Amino acid sequence: MPAPVLHLGATVLCSHAGQATPVAPFPRVMLSGQPAVNLTSPYAIAACALTGTPTPPCVTAQMVMGAVRVMIGGAPAATMMGQSVCTPTGTPMLPVVAQTRVLAT
Repeated sequence: MPAPVLHLGATVLCSHAGQATPVAPFPRVMLSGQPAVNLTSPYAIAACALTGTPTPPCVTAQMVMGAVRVMIGGAPAATMMGQSVCTPTGTPMLPVVAQTRVLAT
């Protein structure tokens, strides 16, 4: 199913409402004037609200499944329907808002 491709300005949250930002977006492909993100780019998570439990809050995350047919710099494009995992909690990231003009399957 087609899904919007993620870019640097997309709003992506960890499962505990922490803001996730791609550390190394691909600068040669621009979407809405911002670099696109592929599966090789790790995410840094700020302000994870997981507190008061023995589990530490989310610090980093990685997209593990993205587009099958669309490549960015030789790696699959990260999409809003892709799967991800946060470290150390193991919970997924939640893409909330992204550009809507470019879709990938």
